Amino acid sequence: MTSTSQPRSLEGKVAIVTGASRGIGEAIAFDLAARGAKVTITYSSDRSKKGADALVSRIPSEAHGSAIDVQCDLKSPEAPKQIVDATIEAFGPHIDIVVNNAAIISDKLAQDITAEHFDDMFYTNVRAPLFMLQAVLPHLRRPGRIINISSVGGRQGYPGVGAYAATKAALEGFTRSWAAELGNDGTTVNAVNPGPVQSEMLDQVDPKIVEPQFQATPVQNRPGKPEEIAEIVGFLAEPRSSWVSAQCISASGGYAQY
Repeated sequence: MTSTSQPRSLEGKVAIVTGASRGIGEAIAFDLAARGAKVTITYSSDRSKKGADALVSRIPSEAHGSAIDVQCDLKSPEAPKQIVDATIEAFGPHIDIVVNNAAIISDKLAQDITAEHFDDMFYTNVRAPLFMLQAVLPHLRRPGRIINISSVGGRQGYPGVGAYAATKAALEGFTRSWAAELGNDGTTVNAVNPGPVQSEMLDQVDPKIVEPQFQATPVQNRPGKPEEIAEIVGFLAEPRSSWVSAQCISASGGYAQY
């Protein structure tokens, strides 16, 4: 995890990180807590409960922060309100930072995508961030920070992950539109687009797809680390990032050049 020796630049802030029981989300939640934020982490399945609970237990001793976890199904339109209500109950009436990280991915070629598969992907990866924003806005302490975790897959074509790529392209569209809508009071909205990152989600992707990506990554020919993504998100959450908005930042070791 990210070192706790960094300045407490988010002291007094409250953050929500969706899908934070493992991988990139876990690293982001820990990093924000280490910077001083109080953090609500969400997870969806009983299988993820152990990781979420462990993170909440570890944050006080290792990040010198505080955190709660909330189990919810982000495909449900009621889930964002559940998350916000729990956050307000635990940490008070204001929310400063939202990181829309939760996402699902599965391999299907275009001819194999079903309506159920399509809906599951878009409800979790696109609709949930929108409803999350709607639930948070009445409580957002301006200037707020909205950070969407997208993917280089939203701009690069890979076989078998078309539905996932489409959701990430849609999330980039939301990012730019929300930045235009919310910027008058200094609120910023950005996306971080990881390349291949060593995580359980990456483990679900066919190795024939990801191995060439590692070899095509200029920096050390390797996948990224969750902590490397968390550092970028942490900067975007801080007050010093105030002049960065409507950006989709490639965090891919040079793999995606745009």
